[in-house]
Amino acid sequence: MFYPAHNIQGQMIIRNTETGKWFLSQMENQKFRDVIASLYNFLGETQLGCEEAYNWVCDQVGIDTFVADEWAWDCFWNVWNSSTVD
Repeated sequence: MFYPAHNIQGQMIIRNTETGKWFLSQMENQKFRDVIASLYNFLGETQLGCEEAYNWVCDQVGIDTFVADEWAWDCFWNVWNSSTVD
């Protein structure tokens, strides 16, 4: 199980409760934040489904996944969900 937290420097991290290991959230990655910032307009033009939009974000950032990164996933979901409501 993963859960979001902050490290001593105030950065967003994800902790794996099974292994005790943690990793820095993609929300600390400027490129990820830039792609998420452009996602809403991109979705307005393309009307991509959630899976395709997720794959587009991963491709643009150059990562394989961020689904276990609750901080990043919640941000992505909020943008994607907002674009489908409008």
